[in-house]
Amino acid sequence: MRGEPSCPKCGGRVRAPGLFADSWQCSVHGTVHPLQPVVPPSVEALAVVVGRARVPVWMPWPLPVGWLFTGVVCAGDDRSGGRATAVACSGPSPLGGPGELLLVAEELGVGLGARYAGVDGPDPGPYISAERPPHAKVHAAGRPTALWHVDGAPEDRAVFAGEARGLWLWAVVWPERSGLLMYDELVLTDLRDAGAEVDLLPCGALSPRLLSPEAA
Repeated sequence: MRGEPSCPKCGGRVRAPGLFADSWQCSVHGTVHPLQPVVPPSVEALAVVVGRARVPVWMPWPLPVGWLFTGVVCAGDDRSGGRATAVACSGPSPLGGPGELLLVAEELGVGLGARYAGVDGPDPGPYISAERPPHAKVHAAGRPTALWHVDGAPEDRAVFAGEARGLWLWAVVWPERSGLLMYDELVLTDLRDAGAEVDLLPCGALSPRLLSPEAA
């Protein structure tokens, strides 16, 4: 588990601001919002991300029966605040077996969602067609939100993307057949608006997907 910030687009090392640059730098992607180290899931870790975030921290709420919170990460530093967040949950798949869901909220160009989706980034625009009817709908912060299937993602996962609160919303589901979860009009809450009930959030083991989208 890494103990230092990394590039949200590729996971590579980043250089902190210094004499020659006033922003975090990746040798491949240039200026980036640094992805903070992944820590084990807990209500306290979630509270840190929620307190820093300038974008939504989306969580299915209430969680589907049998599902657990399995981790959270954010991209950004103390100066810029969290410009992207990713929340992981896991539980029984609609077709049996285990399933995993990763919800990413991010500003334009951050690239965290594309990395977890397994597509070239930074944004989903080239991979979705808003001219087509949406493939799934969720209720995000009380508003019906359309999501489109993201073309070109690896076959092991189902990926959907759209806009919520004026920012990108990605939903990445493993395995691919667990994407049926997204057709049940999932209710998403921005945890920045949630109350004390979050203190009762059931936590599971850290999702390896947060550390590496290619994890088995």
